[in-house]
Amino acid sequence: MSAHCQLTGRAPTFGKQISHSHRRSSRRFNPNIQRKRYWLPSEGRFVRLTLSTKGMKTVDTIGIEQAVARIRARGEKV
Repeated sequence: MSAHCQLTGRAPTFGKQISHSHRRSSRRFNPNIQRKRYWLPSEGRFVRLTLSTKGMKTVDTIGIEQAVARIRARGEKV
């Protein structure tokens, strides 16, 4: 499974790692992805979401109901 946030869509980005001698090699910047379980009162069940920490803060702000609605609007299954 790739490291991407279901809510914000954050995914790994790529760049260069620069050594002390300034030689460059490719590297990957992964987002801070966590699996978190939320209670969804409208459906009477728990949902497990793969979110970045920024996505978790967004859920705290807008609420789980609206967050799940946004995820479903993007076409992902919850």
